[in-house]
Amino acid sequence: MQTASTNIGERMGRSQELSDSKRGPVIGGHLGNKSIRDISWLLNIPQSAVSGIITKWKQLGTTATQPPSGRPRHMTGRGQRMLKHTVRRSRQLSAESIAKDLQTWCDLQMSPTTVCRELHGMGFHGRAAASKPSITKCNAKRGMPWCKARRHWTLERYLPDCIVPSVKF
Repeated sequence: MQTASTNIGERMGRSQELSDSKRGPVIGGHLGNKSIRDISWLLNIPQSAVSGIITKWKQLGTTATQPPSGRPRHMTGRGQRMLKHTVRRSRQLSAESIAKDLQTWCDLQMSPTTVCRELHGMGFHGRAAASKPSITKCNAKRGMPWCKARRHWTLERYLPDCIVPSVKF
């Protein structure tokens, strides 16, 4: 008689996939009218995995791993590193010029829309910086006396009581 494993390290992790040699006995146990709990205990597989295997077998008639859905990614890891390097080197490049650079350096045919989408995924966003007024020497000379004259202002002295309650700090 087998004993259930109490060591967590011996059990299958969530990210691992069961081999075909373990999926077959699960279906055999199901066809032999064993419960999911019994199959899980006998094969030392989580109940959720056993349930998933049985459900997949009922729906598809097979337990083989299916190909992933969706279109494969166009950009490789090397291309992403080159894109990040290009953007960090010069943040003012347009998406079209970045796409041309990637085509010459990495031999990647990529549209500017794809470049923008990849950049958004990396955390780069095309936002303009806030405009800041340039303070000239003339403006600084005019502003300094104004600031010095109002250096000791307090809220209680210059604002009415209805706006600022009189609270002593």
